[in-house]
Amino acid sequence: MPLITVSYTTSRRSASLKADIAGAVSELTARILRKDPRVTAIIVKSVDADDWFAGGKSLAEQNLASYWIDIHVTEGTNTKDEKADYLAAMFQRMAEILGPLHPETYLHVDEVKGDAYGFGGLTQERRYIAGKLEVSLKAA
Repeated sequence: MPLITVSYTTSRRSASLKADIAGAVSELTARILRKDPRVTAIIVKSVDADDWFAGGKSLAEQNLASYWIDIHVTEGTNTKDEKADYLAAMFQRMAEILGPLHPETYLHVDEVKGDAYGFGGLTQERRYIAGKLEVSLKAA
């Protein structure tokens, strides 16, 4: 049930670009981090390359693309290796979609405590406990 925000810049233009980004992020998140795409929310925001600076120059000047991905997951649900694989796979896939990436391109896996994170009005901790006790989520 991650919440993922993708901010990106690229000179490439396509009517399906945001959907392509969301699809790639969803697929890699499901495959590598084992997150259910049915409860994954993805926000995709475009930033003008003239407004994105890295190394003291705009990415428009450098003719490079970049992204910042911020993903919130429940603490302890992924290993260090899974997170490392996710970062590497995302960098490769996003380069295919956006074009050559500036090396200062970031992805942050934010691990949030289960009692401070949730969806549908329930924390992840309550969902976990209800599952262990085989109690309906309404009763949780």
